[in-house]
Amino acid sequence: MTLTAVIDFETTGISPGCGDRATEVAIVLLESGQVVDRFQSLMNAGVRIPSFITQLTGITNAMVASAPDAAQVMRDASRFVGAVPLVAHNAAFDRKFWQAELERAGLDAPQPFICTLLLSRRLYPQAPNHKLGSLIDYHRLPRTGQAHRALADAEMAAGLLGQIQHDLRTRHGVAQPDNALLMALQRCTKAAVGSFMARHAKF
Repeated sequence: MTLTAVIDFETTGISPGCGDRATEVAIVLLESGQVVDRFQSLMNAGVRIPSFITQLTGITNAMVASAPDAAQVMRDASRFVGAVPLVAHNAAFDRKFWQAELERAGLDAPQPFICTLLLSRRLYPQAPNHKLGSLIDYHRLPRTGQAHRALADAEMAAGLLGQIQHDLRTRHGVAQPDNALLMALQRCTKAAVGSFMARHAKF
């Protein structure tokens, strides 16, 4: 049994180091590639959402004013994930907020992160670009709800992860594209991808 948790945050900006906070988090739990559970919540971090963020996400100050406290949401999210590896599209962004919000809640963030953006750059250099929506369209995967809302983006990233694992099996002969292999692949330089695949191919 292989468990993976695909996560997405909506936030007030790009950097928790500059005071930006999370406004919504969603996590899709996968078991052997199949969705088995979901976690989603708006969160009240006590900060104002800029108008341009509201225009992008549709999340308003009124919506987060009635949402649960951010620390409580993160405690619930941490329990939901446990020690399962996390996956995100552009994981550097989500990892920063995961770690910062958990630290504010007094919790550790030991989970490793797998990045579907890095994996897509290694496997699909011919794609028009590597934005999540563009890759969903490139692979003809279904769009799941409103973009720039956490659950829809997490579900689309989960779909992209499934496509990546499928292509590793069928195109590259990788019998077990598990979490450990994905983490190793995302650390490869683009020039080393071919030799990496050759080492792990089963046919």
